Amino acid sequence: MADDFEQFHKSLLDLVKSFEKKNVLIKMHADTDSNIIRIYGEHSSGLDVAKTGLEEIEELALTTAEHHPYWALLYNGSQIIKLVLEKWNDTLTEDEKNQIKWYSEEIKNSSSNVSPHHHDE
Repeated sequence: MADDFEQFHKSLLDLVKSFEKKNVLIKMHADTDSNIIRIYGEHSSGLDVAKTGLEEIEELALTTAEHHPYWALLYNGSQIIKLVLEKWNDTLTEDEKNQIKWYSEEIKNSSSNVSPHHHDE
């Protein structure tokens, strides 16, 4: 199975190179150990990339059982990041700052509940 992914990755690299010859720039990041390849258009900004990465973090937070000891840390942290990224080129309102403070308190509260031996439970 890993060989299939490696072949796919090599073929994809060839495809990207063929588009580069046509002056179409494509950004690609591959983590072959995890079988993940990300492809971005030439005009993708760092902010765009961060937002799409956050979507994956939110998905994990929303699909992870709430009984997992890190769930609240992940969820509340992702909500802070989401607010910050949404307002990256704007100003946070007082309401949004209060939301961040609330999520921060939730992180503080949940971090005190994380057992140092949670994997043994």
